[in-house]
Amino acid sequence: MHRFMLIKQKGYLPLYAFLVPGIVLVVLFNYIPMLGLQIAFRDYNFSDGIWRSPWIGLQNFKEFAASSDFWRATGNTFLLTFLRLLFVFPTTLIVALLINEVRAFRFKRLVQSLSYLPHFISWIVVVGFLDAFLSLDGGGANSLLHLFGVDPIAFMGSEAWFRPIFILSSMWKEVGWGTILYLAAISGINPALYEAAVMDGAGRFSQMRYVTLPSIVPIISVVLILTVPSLLSVGIDQIYAMINPANIGVAEVIDTYVLRLGIGQAQYSQTTAIGLVMSLISTLLLLLSNRLSKWAGGDGLW
Repeated sequence: MHRFMLIKQKGYLPLYAFLVPGIVLVVLFNYIPMLGLQIAFRDYNFSDGIWRSPWIGLQNFKEFAASSDFWRATGNTFLLTFLRLLFVFPTTLIVALLINEVRAFRFKRLVQSLSYLPHFISWIVVVGFLDAFLSLDGGGANSLLHLFGVDPIAFMGSEAWFRPIFILSSMWKEVGWGTILYLAAISGINPALYEAAVMDGAGRFSQMRYVTLPSIVPIISVVLILTVPSLLSVGIDQIYAMINPANIGVAEVIDTYVLRLGIGQAQYSQTTAIGLVMSLISTLLLLLSNRLSKWAGGDGLW
């Protein structure tokens, strides 16, 4: 029996060989760069390099922990990601359920295609559209307000308007794309369940509530698990395009703070220390969300 298993495994060797390039790439670009984490514990400078820069222990961690700008960016990060989770996550599920209820096949495909398209538009282009539409000088929004006798509003330069614009633009751009997983899960539901529900007198809403939603709970839990660790990463591409000196108080997040500190001020040791702490917190959030998913009745990732 043992000999048979060895022969069988040898037959798979050509297939295992296809794994080698992927393993090499992971080692080169994911594991070897971890050696650079020691920069967080050194006073790094280009002339001495990583290995010869003086070791200063936890000094970099103490310095960024004492910075008010860091805590402001951290607070903004958690608030923006919480708002996005609060509004975008359920909206994606609701849109998927509504698209699934469309019975006209061609119209359903048209709605799906139109909802996917914004995902492929760069955030630079999206924010460019927002700047043009919301500008004080000739913007469509302020032109409309002028017709009703309302004074123009500097939407893109206002701290009060930054968060609503951030959430609404996130919803417009990503909700349609986020429905793909849910629609795929819904398509795999056994039609006999709906037939049984109809025989019991269930209407469309009752079928959605008692058949569709319970059947896709596992995929909902997986999506939530994968979303929670991103609480520390709002998305620098969107924020960086929207941030300006007028709204920096509510717009600066950890990603833009690290970019400003690292590229702008060459504080590579502090930015590495911040990145290390954020990675550890993200890992803890992943473990916690997986445990909560199992506790709530989901499958979890492992």
